[in-house]
Amino acid sequence: MAERITGYTELIGLMAYPIRHSSSPAMQNEAFAKLGLDYAYLAFEVDNDTLEDAITGLRALKMRGSNVSMPNKTVVHKYLDELSPAAEMCGAVNTIVNDNGKLTGHITDGIGYMQSLKDNDIDVIGKKMTIVGAGGAATAIEIQAALDGVAEISIFNRKDEFWSNAEKTVEKINTKTNCKATLYDLADLDKLKEEIEDSYLFANATGMGMKPLEGQTYIPDKSFFRKDLIVTDVVYFPRETEMLRMAKEVGCKTMNGLGMMLFQGSAAFELWTGQPMPIEYMKETLGIKYE
Repeated sequence: MAERITGYTELIGLMAYPIRHSSSPAMQNEAFAKLGLDYAYLAFEVDNDTLEDAITGLRALKMRGSNVSMPNKTVVHKYLDELSPAAEMCGAVNTIVNDNGKLTGHITDGIGYMQSLKDNDIDVIGKKMTIVGAGGAATAIEIQAALDGVAEISIFNRKDEFWSNAEKTVEKINTKTNCKATLYDLADLDKLKEEIEDSYLFANATGMGMKPLEGQTYIPDKSFFRKDLIVTDVVYFPRETEMLRMAKEVGCKTMNGLGMMLFQGSAAFELWTGQPMPIEYMKETLGIKYE
C-alpha cells in the first residue's frame, strides 16, 4: 500500500457502524492494486448522528465516493444531490459517486445478491422465495429479485420502524413488476414456517447473526428447513451464522454474504473507476468457495 499512495491518490470510503469487521477495504484495495489504479479505500465508523458531517467532509475533501452500510443506507439520500432510478425505487443507497462535487446515490446490494446466486448456480427466476428484512439491503434484494423475474416473494419483518417501508416495497413490486409480493409479521412463526415450506429459497437479509447478535437466529428449530431448500444469509462475518449452521445440519445448500459483498462491491468499483473488477482474482483472494 505504501508504495501506491501518492499525492494524486484519490480516497474512497465506507461509512457504517459497526464496520471494523468489514472485508470491503481489503477487497477494494486489492482490486485497485491488481489493476494499477491510484485509489485508496478506507473504513470510517459513521452512524446516523455523524452522517451529515461525514458527507460534507466527503464533498469538501473531493473524495471519489463512498460505500454506505448500516445504519445509514436509508437516510443518506437526504444529503445527496441525485439518486439513481434503482436507489430511488428502493429508498436506500449503498454507493455514492462524487462527480466534480455532484453526489449521486446508487444501490448495488440487489444486483450483488442476484449475481452471487447466479455465480453459485442457483436459479431462483420463476420460483418463490421467502425473505426476512425490510431495511436497505433487504429492500434492494426484494426489488431486484422481482425485476429479475422471481415469481413470488414472501417478506417477513417485525412491526418496527421498517414495517411501513416493507409495505411500500410490496406495493411497488405488485404494481411495477410481474412478481407477487406479500408481507407478514415475523412474530407469526407458524406462517413463516408455512411460507418457507413451499419456497425454493429462504434468505436472511437482516443483521441477525452478526455482531452484536452473534450466535442468534429467529429460526426456532431445524424443522423450518428441508434438505432441498436453499438457505442464504447476507451476513458474512461470521462466515457461518447460527442459521446457516442449522440449515447445513438438515442438508440444505447454504450461502453466506461474501458473494453478495463481492458482487455489490464490483458494481460500485465500476461506478467509481469505469473499469470492471477482476472477479476471479478477487474470489481467490477472498477465499470464496461455494459448497
